[in-house]
Amino acid sequence: MANQAYLSIWLKEFPEESMLEEFGKFLATVPYSPKRPGFTYLEIQALEPGESPVLEQDLRAMPLDAASIVQLSTDHLNSDSRYAVRANWDLWVFEGEPAKWQQVPQPIELVCNGELYAEGIWKVDGHFEVNFGFEHLFTGHGGLLGIRQIARRPESPEEAQFLESMAKPANLQMYQEKMRDNIKSLFAWVRKMEDALPVAKLRLWSEGEENFEARLEEILAAH
Repeated sequence: MANQAYLSIWLKEFPEESMLEEFGKFLATVPYSPKRPGFTYLEIQALEPGESPVLEQDLRAMPLDAASIVQLSTDHLNSDSRYAVRANWDLWVFEGEPAKWQQVPQPIELVCNGELYAEGIWKVDGHFEVNFGFEHLFTGHGGLLGIRQIARRPESPEEAQFLESMAKPANLQMYQEKMRDNIKSLFAWVRKMEDALPVAKLRLWSEGEENFEARLEEILAAH
């Protein structure tokens, strides 16, 4: 399974009475895909991950905005709960038949962890979390991007074909430009969250990179 990229956010204070208000501010920063605006799913879970949801709503037929998500969650306000929503934002991907660069909706998940949920899991994961989607949408495949390019053996015939294509300077330059655009979109969203919330600390991380934020900065700096 492909590695995922995340953001964890810890707030200066997070009392139960202001949880959903801050959650609404957090959700209001989402740069929706114009093709698929709004939140398409809401799940509220109490106590710990093994529990059945106290509320689960498929909203794809009528996506909601941040204020509506908060309103829908109000009857379930509790610091022992976790609130998770899904939406879509646009990133550059190379796909299609024939393959070409295009901005298409990519799934994201946003989570609010109450301080009593799962024995204080917020201390590790943050009060708020974002799953940005696939790590390679920012770091690329095959170690091709960045100042210190790291050659890797292809893991599949498809990856071998991709690396062969990237041996052409024009193709590699376009790849670098599109990944930089995706990184800039990610950083712009993070700045928007910092401006909207009383952030005490945040951490950008991924499942495949030892220091995801530093890797992104390196790719941006490479020319």
